[in-house]
Amino acid sequence: MLLWENMKLALTAIRVNKMRSFLTMLGMIIGISSVIAIVSIGDTMREMFVKEYEGAGLNRIVCYVMKFDGYYYYSEMITTDQFEQIETVFADDIAYIDTAQGAKITGMNGRKSYEIRATGVRGGYDKVQTVDMIAGRMITDRDYEGKKNNIVLEEATAIELFGTSDVVGKTLKVKYPSTDNSGDMIDDFNIIGVYRNSQSALMKLLGGSDNSRGLAYLPESILYDINIIGAWDINMYLSDDVSANFQTQFTNYLSRITNSKPEDIRINSVKEQMGAVDSMLGTLSIAVGAIAAISLVVGGIGIMNIMLVSVTERTREIGIRKALGARTGDVLTQFLIESAVISLVGGIIGASLGAGIVIAGGIALGVEVVVKPSVMLMAFAFSALVGIFFGLYPARKAAKSDPITALRYE
Repeated sequence: MLLWENMKLALTAIRVNKMRSFLTMLGMIIGISSVIAIVSIGDTMREMFVKEYEGAGLNRIVCYVMKFDGYYYYSEMITTDQFEQIETVFADDIAYIDTAQGAKITGMNGRKSYEIRATGVRGGYDKVQTVDMIAGRMITDRDYEGKKNNIVLEEATAIELFGTSDVVGKTLKVKYPSTDNSGDMIDDFNIIGVYRNSQSALMKLLGGSDNSRGLAYLPESILYDINIIGAWDINMYLSDDVSANFQTQFTNYLSRITNSKPEDIRINSVKEQMGAVDSMLGTLSIAVGAIAAISLVVGGIGIMNIMLVSVTERTREIGIRKALGARTGDVLTQFLIESAVISLVGGIIGASLGAGIVIAGGIALGVEVVVKPSVMLMAFAFSALVGIFFGLYPARKAAKSDPITALRYE
């Protein structure tokens, strides 16, 4: 009951001195809103990077053979036969594998022509990567093994060439350079599917160019005729129950079949890259948040200053309360609660303002923001603690005042 009475006294004091109370809260509002906004922006960026890496495949690794002099050597090129050996030896560990083949081709429909970045894939690619098929089907093992002239176009590419995405079953003339440099080759390709490749939220936020246009998938075996037969890169998606020492075994095996050294085998893991980026962003978010939190100290000093002024102004009130029987602890509690309430109200306003700014920015940019409730609760609790900490000295000063001297104060 006494606590509730002290709460009412604190709220009455804030209401009587509205402007002063608001100016006291201002430092806390700015500090908390800054911390909430910065931490939320950091969490949002981390979530966007996680989704970007998840889109690439967290179980994906890319291997290539390169000596420390930074050059590729034809003698160490991985042949198609060696790829078949790798698939057989590591069948239990690898869910999907290809040579990361790609080529620039030209799609032609009547007088229209459009440059296309074609990616060579094998059957099962759509099981390890999300491919948003809107019509038809994806490349299969039969397409790869039969070296069939089949092509899967990206939606925007289909519209560019045909004026519509309803192109499954149509024929597209494809021009590509011959391997013997005798000139360009032109073949008819059957369009077996159309997919949608939307630009990620991260690329939109960073203002990157839209790379969703001018794309297509071909059977990887077709690209062997366009490119040199073989590759230096191995693009793999590992199975869920991959062996713990897979990378060591794979490195040793690949170095042996390519007549290279284990240290010449470079392995880039998407999961490791994501971990490094996430750690960097987390550290940066904490560092910037800590700098912003300095303003909370400034806000706390402001609370202490105003509470000292309040104690001086209310000296006579304190004397009357103590003369009527109020104990030292009662006066101490009253001023601590008043300080905590001022700080907590400032924290609530600041947290709401910070979250509101981030959410409004996310809506404007078309980005899904992350505002964690736990961070909001921590902000509320911390603001109250700041009020108690910086209000302790003024409260002790008020509680220890001599009631006789206080009653004589004018």
